[in-house]
Amino acid sequence: MIPLWEKDVPLFDPQNGFVPYLEPYILENGKQNSCIIVFPGGGYTHRASHEAEPVAKWLNSIGISAFVLHYRVSPYKHPVPLFDAKRAVRLVRYNAKKWNIDPKKIGVLGFSAGGHLASTVGTLFDQGDKKSNDPVERVSCRPDCMILCYPVISMAEFTHDGSKKALLGDSPDPVLVWTLSSQNMVTERTPPTFLWHTSDDSSVRVENSLLFAMALKKHNVPFELHIFPHGRHGLGLAKDTPHIEAWTKLCEMWLESIGFIEKAL
Repeated sequence: MIPLWEKDVPLFDPQNGFVPYLEPYILENGKQNSCIIVFPGGGYTHRASHEAEPVAKWLNSIGISAFVLHYRVSPYKHPVPLFDAKRAVRLVRYNAKKWNIDPKKIGVLGFSAGGHLASTVGTLFDQGDKKSNDPVERVSCRPDCMILCYPVISMAEFTHDGSKKALLGDSPDPVLVWTLSSQNMVTERTPPTFLWHTSDDSSVRVENSLLFAMALKKHNVPFELHIFPHGRHGLGLAKDTPHIEAWTKLCEMWLESIGFIEKAL
């Protein structure tokens, strides 16, 4: 367990008591590895365990170091989860040498509401505060790629009401709704992105992934999008759904194509 902050956690609620942390799955192969930080879903009310450790172990199996981010959820509201996510990217990049990680190959992978969190890091990143007394805060939090699995993207049309309420409350500021609808914040600096969804997802509508893909296309950001015809929400690695389980192999090939995995000889 690696705490995101050693002390003075921003916006910490002592009554809640939860301290955000990274759970490491670092490869020890004597090489400088790519790394992906996993954001489990859970509607911003909890963090789904089947979208955590099993995913990190899958990443390890394809030659990528991983961390699971245990970020703060409801009753915490925005911007707390985003603070945690940005800090996670900074912390991994700051410690890249110590953990045998390539600081230019740090990605994020999120499911459902965790996909929304990943998409906000990828669209609302900053280059760090060079004047900060905390050396970690001086480091960029821009991820080098994003993997978004049945993600919540919009906080307006097509949103997931439970995630929106948990993150923004009952009567959110319209400007915040716009800003946290990640398709609105895509620019040419948004990282390359892999997305997948099922067309009949009854919890988080497929339009979320389609909106994000269209925004990426508009700004000439490389992306790969897979829409499977049938499948319930929250499948994770989809081990029990063979035609959707293929997403992991497709994603592996995509990661190879962008240089996150060494091509097999």
